[in-house]
Amino acid sequence: MQHSEISDRRVNDARESEMPVDDQQPARGIQADKPLVLDTDRKLGRGPLIFALAAALVLGLFVFAGIRSRVHAEDKLVSTTRQAAILSVAVTTPRQRSQPLEISLPANTQAYIDTPIYARTSGYLLHWYADIGAHVRKGEVLAEIQAPELDQQVDQARSELATAQANFQIAKITADRWSRLLAKNAVSRQEADQATSDFDARSSALASAQANLRRLQQLQSYEKVYAPFNGVITARNVDIGSLIQAGDSNAPQAQLFHMDATDKLRLFVPVPEVYASTVHDGDRVEVTSDADPNQKFYGTIVRNSDAIDISTRTLNVEVDVDNQNHKLLPGQYAFVHLLIPPSSASMTLPSNVLLFRSEGLRVGVVRNGRVQLVPVQIGHDYGASVEIISGLSPQDKVILNPSDSLAQGERVQIEKGIGE
Repeated sequence: MQHSEISDRRVNDARESEMPVDDQQPARGIQADKPLVLDTDRKLGRGPLIFALAAALVLGLFVFAGIRSRVHAEDKLVSTTRQAAILSVAVTTPRQRSQPLEISLPANTQAYIDTPIYARTSGYLLHWYADIGAHVRKGEVLAEIQAPELDQQVDQARSELATAQANFQIAKITADRWSRLLAKNAVSRQEADQATSDFDARSSALASAQANLRRLQQLQSYEKVYAPFNGVITARNVDIGSLIQAGDSNAPQAQLFHMDATDKLRLFVPVPEVYASTVHDGDRVEVTSDADPNQKFYGTIVRNSDAIDISTRTLNVEVDVDNQNHKLLPGQYAFVHLLIPPSSASMTLPSNVLLFRSEGLRVGVVRNGRVQLVPVQIGHDYGASVEIISGLSPQDKVILNPSDSLAQGERVQIEKGIGE
């Protein structure tokens, strides 16, 4: 306030000093007002100047911000375009196997002994003693056949044997008698030789009659059908009164029974050619079945064909499994698990890293931000993964799911957190 009053006082003093003095005008009781005079030399105040400067500064800031934003947007667009032009890839590294690899191969399960049982005597089935599912012991009677014609032939053979024995006895007495008379020169040598020859003929006839009787008796013994081993009856194809034809026949009706020995089973496994060298007789293997997935069985490789099947390129391997509890059944679908030992120089990679090119098998490896198409050699194919025996090192970053258009030297970037 004081500063304002001082300024007003100075303005009034200046106005008074600039008024002319009129000596001739008489003094009046009331003084006339002085005219207002503007000072053109006085400077303007600071307020308008500051406002103008502030407005200019704000306008400049807006212009600078707009230009900078546009330049930044253009730089970002260029950077984004360049980044988009670089292919992003997921990578993995080769893994060295330290544990054996297990492969599962399907196997055909068969009884250790699988036998159809036929009749050796023709006749009619008098009775059967074992039906399907029956567990029988070796020597147990399974069925009985009625063969009256054979029985009559046995009786006839016995009579013929008796006749032969009588002829043999008389021929023996005659030969002995003629031998004694020959010693006394009572008969000629010719007559003695005839008696001896007749004895030899009767002896052969007796032996023939005995053999014929034994043959017929053996056939007669086949009227009873016996179990040839311990096992289970899996089929019975005849019933009481059925006509039985002797001999082995391809007709299913000719089989009396079908019998399996199931205390031990044979599993035949077709092992692919690439794994044939890992199969060794005496090795113990694990066996599983889809029928009982929680149950594990163990068998032994007992033999193999020692030759590759030219049609399937597989090695036929037999695995014997102890089946005393009869949890595995003949004909059941099973799997044999083979262990493939690891190789010191082998590594594994997922199958989806392979590139099939005209020049050969390749994989894409990222080195210094660029693609190198590296030739590799495969050992074993495990399905979801493959064994790489040459071409890579454990430190290589191999591209997963490479594009068919992937080119040598192409610039790529590795996606973070993706890979195996």
